Amino acid sequence: MLDLLIITNCLSLAQRCDVLPGVRLFVDLERNGKAERQKGHDTFITTHHIEDVGRVKAVLKHSKLMVRVNPFQTGNPTASKAEVDAVLAQGADMIMLPMFTVALELQEFAKIVAKRVPIVPLLETAGALQSLNDWIDTPGLEEVFVGLNDLHLSLGCRFMFEPLLLGHVDRVARAATARGLRFGFGGIARMDEGALPGRDVLAEHLRLQSSAVILSRTFIRADGHATEQSLEQAVAQLRVTEQELAQRSLASIELGRIRTADLIGNLAALAGAAKAPA
Repeated sequence: MLDLLIITNCLSLAQRCDVLPGVRLFVDLERNGKAERQKGHDTFITTHHIEDVGRVKAVLKHSKLMVRVNPFQTGNPTASKAEVDAVLAQGADMIMLPMFTVALELQEFAKIVAKRVPIVPLLETAGALQSLNDWIDTPGLEEVFVGLNDLHLSLGCRFMFEPLLLGHVDRVARAATARGLRFGFGGIARMDEGALPGRDVLAEHLRLQSSAVILSRTFIRADGHATEQSLEQAVAQLRVTEQELAQRSLASIELGRIRTADLIGNLAALAGAAKAPA
């Protein structure tokens, strides 16, 4: 069963998610440099604060709480240590480090955490991908997560899932599982929604033996019209689909991979054409 990562500081939503099987709550404190690098893209930057870590943790009875902190400050490691200490004091169960580019950044960050909680390195830069073998054996890691939104920008790709088409995600999956680390990537829409439908994304997670995926903003949207699925119903549908996909034959898995690769290639071409000057 995949861990479904839900980014929120809303206590009522956190309580609803806490009773769902296989859900991990996620408070996002990352700010530094994020607005600049994602300018002009349809992304969302949270307004979470360190105090939200303790607030969300207090209402959880079953789910783990992961916190994404700011990128490691090489020139000011004291600031990174202060943030880590504050987050741990608020009760974080796991810490995610974003936007590192070289092994030394992650290794220095791991020294600060000092195995007090597991670390989840967020691979979302070309440098982190290139230096994968230099940092993946860093002590204290539990899971490697590939952030497709920033990674595809860093690689100059045209569509968010293009790193999957290019084999980069497969490479990270192999490296992580070979070392007994959990692995996850990207975000997912509801099963029949999204430019790359949620069902196709879920199929790729199962093919790669992924352990975690972030539910997209559209997935966790506020319950709307009475005819629309609630969050709980959408998660239940995902779980049913997950079980169905797990029963596929090897030949069916490969056919699905090829079909999804073709769809990603077409979507990337369309995105490139849309950005081309008239």
